[in-house]
Amino acid sequence: MDKNEFRLGRVRPAPENFLTDEDIQAVQAGRRDFLRKALLGASAAMLAPAAARAASDGDPAILNLPPWSTSLGMPVASHPYGLPSKYERGLVRRESPGLTRVGGSSVAFTPLQGLFGIITPSGLHFERHHQGWHDVDPSAHRLMINGLVKTNSVFTMDDIMRLPSVSRVHFIECGANTGMEWGNVAVPTVQYSHGMLSCSEFTGVPLKAILDMCGADYRKGRFILAEGADGSSMTRTIPMELVESGEVLVAYGMNGEMLRPENGYPLRLVVPGVQGVSWVKWLRRIEVGDKPWATKDEAVHYMDLLPDGQHRQYTSVQECKSVITTPSGGQILLDKGFYNISGMAWSGRGKVSRVDVSTDGGINWRPARLETPVLSKAVTRFNIDWVWDGKPAILQSRAADETGFVQPGYGQLRAARGTKSIYHNNAIQSWKVVESGEVSNVQVL
Repeated sequence: MDKNEFRLGRVRPAPENFLTDEDIQAVQAGRRDFLRKALLGASAAMLAPAAARAASDGDPAILNLPPWSTSLGMPVASHPYGLPSKYERGLVRRESPGLTRVGGSSVAFTPLQGLFGIITPSGLHFERHHQGWHDVDPSAHRLMINGLVKTNSVFTMDDIMRLPSVSRVHFIECGANTGMEWGNVAVPTVQYSHGMLSCSEFTGVPLKAILDMCGADYRKGRFILAEGADGSSMTRTIPMELVESGEVLVAYGMNGEMLRPENGYPLRLVVPGVQGVSWVKWLRRIEVGDKPWATKDEAVHYMDLLPDGQHRQYTSVQECKSVITTPSGGQILLDKGFYNISGMAWSGRGKVSRVDVSTDGGINWRPARLETPVLSKAVTRFNIDWVWDGKPAILQSRAADETGFVQPGYGQLRAARGTKSIYHNNAIQSWKVVESGEVSNVQVL
C-alpha cells in the first residue's frame, strides 16, 4: 500500500444528524428535495474549515486559543442530570415519515449510524408502543402471579427490589425491524432500515426465582402469559423453558439507572433473544398455564405469512443478523483512501461467532474483527479496514452465530418466506457507494 492509499478518508454523517424542524416538515413535500437540502447545509458547514486551513500556513483552530480555553466553564450544578452536547442535538430517535401514527401506536427508531460500541444510550433506545407510554407511579404499581401456582401472590416494587438481583447485557429487536425492506422499499438510512434495535444492560430479578416463591407447577405449567398495564393490555405467551433457563428477568433497571418511562418504568419483562413485543412493558401480571393463550397480538398480529398462504405463529426468536452502520445510507465518502467499516451483529440463539464483509456485492468476502466483549444474545461490534479507490462499491456484512446459522441473502430468504411478510427479516443489507461518494440503500438478491 503506498502513502496515497493510506490517506484517511472522511465520512459525512447521515442527513438525520443535520435536521431542523423545518427539514423534518420538508419530508412530507418529497424525500429528494429534503435530502438535497440537508446535504447542502451539511456541505457548507463542513467545507468551511477545510477552506480556512488551505488559506493559511497553519490551522487557526490550533494556533489561536479558542474562548473556552481562556475563560471559566459552567459550574457542576448547571446540569443536575447530564445532557449530550448541543453539537450532538441532531442525533435523536425519529419516527419514520412513511409510517402513520394511529393514536398512541407508534415507533421511534434508534440512530444506529451515530452509535459506538454495543450499548445504546437510554435516551436513544428505540420505542414501540401499542397505546402510548405512561409514567407509572411505582408506589401504586403491582405485579401479580397467578395460574398454576400454589400461592397466588401480589408483589410491590419494594418487594421485588429487595430480592437478589442480576445485571446482564442483551439486545432487544422488534420483530418488524427491517420489515419495510420485504417489499423492496429501500428506506434511506440505517436508522430507518434497522433502527428498531437497541442493546442495554438490564438489572432485575430472574422470573424463575419469583415463580419458585409462588410454588409454580413446572410439570403442568409449560407456558406463561405476561400482561402489561398499558392501555392496550399487551399480553404475550412465553414458553416455560425460557423461564427455566434463568435468562428471563423481571427488570427495573437499564444502563445503571431505573427504566425510562417509555421503556416500561417501573417494571418490564426481559426475554433475551426473543422479539421485542414479548418484552412486556409496565409488567403487571404473570399467569402460569398449560398451553399458549393465542391472545389478540398472537392470533392476529406478529405472525409470518408464508408463500403458500399459511401463517406461522410464535416464531419469536430473532435469528442471526448484522448491518454495516458506517459507511451507510445517506452518508457521503468525501475522498478516496482508508476507511474503517463498522457495524453491529447479533443473534437470538447465542453468541456471534463470525462476521464477513464484502465490498463488491458478495463476490468476495473478508473476515471482520469482532470487538470485545462478545456476549450471548447481545450486540457485537465489528470493524474491518477498507481502502476506497473511488470506484463504485457495494458494502455488505454477513454474520454467523455459535449454532452454525449463517445470515441469508434476500434470494435465500424470499425463497423460503416469500415477499409479503412483515416480521423477522434478517437478510443481508447492501449499501451502494457511487463515484461521488454518496451511499444509498440497494437490494442484492
